[in-house]
Amino acid sequence: MGEPLRGGVIGAGVFGGHHARKYAGAEGAVLSAVLDTHHPDRAAALAVPLGGRAFHKLDEFLEACDVVTVASPASAHIEGALAALKAGKPVYIEKPIAISLADADKIMAEAAKQSLVVACGHQERVVFQAMGLFDIPEQPLRLESIRHGTPSERSLDVSVVLDLMIHDLDLALSLSTAQPVAVEGEGVVDFSGGWDQARAEVTFDDGFTAVFDSSRMALERKRSMKLVYPSGEVEIDFISRKFRNTTGFALNEDYADAPAVKDTLATSVEGFLAAVRGDAPRPIVTADEAARALDLALAVEHALEDRGLRR
Repeated sequence: MGEPLRGGVIGAGVFGGHHARKYAGAEGAVLSAVLDTHHPDRAAALAVPLGGRAFHKLDEFLEACDVVTVASPASAHIEGALAALKAGKPVYIEKPIAISLADADKIMAEAAKQSLVVACGHQERVVFQAMGLFDIPEQPLRLESIRHGTPSERSLDVSVVLDLMIHDLDLALSLSTAQPVAVEGEGVVDFSGGWDQARAEVTFDDGFTAVFDSSRMALERKRSMKLVYPSGEVEIDFISRKFRNTTGFALNEDYADAPAVKDTLATSVEGFLAAVRGDAPRPIVTADEAARALDLALAVEHALEDRGLRR
């Protein structure tokens, strides 16, 4: 396998901590560096116990890395990702890939120019793969998703659409070959000053309709999805990790026990490292797929402006 890849993480918050530990535990990789210019003490507390070093200068951090994870707040993704790519480092970017299509395009253009791998952290794809949903030989007719979370101080630099709903937008896009053609939505601006609750309906060019309900002001967590196919339905409770399937197509009832699902972040990071080494043709989620999810998320935000409620 050769020398282990030196992993670097930008951002020493909760997600940065998760990524740092995955590099430290991954086969063929080590945690080398953590950068957090706003919280240098937090970077040191994260890096040193895992065998890495903390940095406060971006150029010195990049010299200590072979691959980089960008786990800073979403509004800062573009800065870290572009700097890493320009330095010749493959990049894993937590979702969303960026907060504007212009920034996503810059990331993809630089990656293409440098011939570098870019992955994005839409880890729910791992669950769908393990269930066998990507193998159903029919196009879905309807999708209904609920993704509710309780109030949190995390990710408040973006709306609930870019924070939570984007997971389900990506799943809808990955399940269907159709293209979205119309978006309607309504939402509520509450404690964060941005959209904290949103409901959207997306119509695709083959008639597929997807309805998304996301909130980060709920009393309890809820994660569910209903998929309607010509042959039947699949209803999933992501919290209990159980589903009901009437389609007649075989799905994996024990998907929650699959190693890939037990630690979806590790699976996603390992997929990124495999693509960097050339052992896999692509990461689990590519930059262009992440940009497509961002495009739809921004269309939802635009629809919310017409019918949203500001408290």
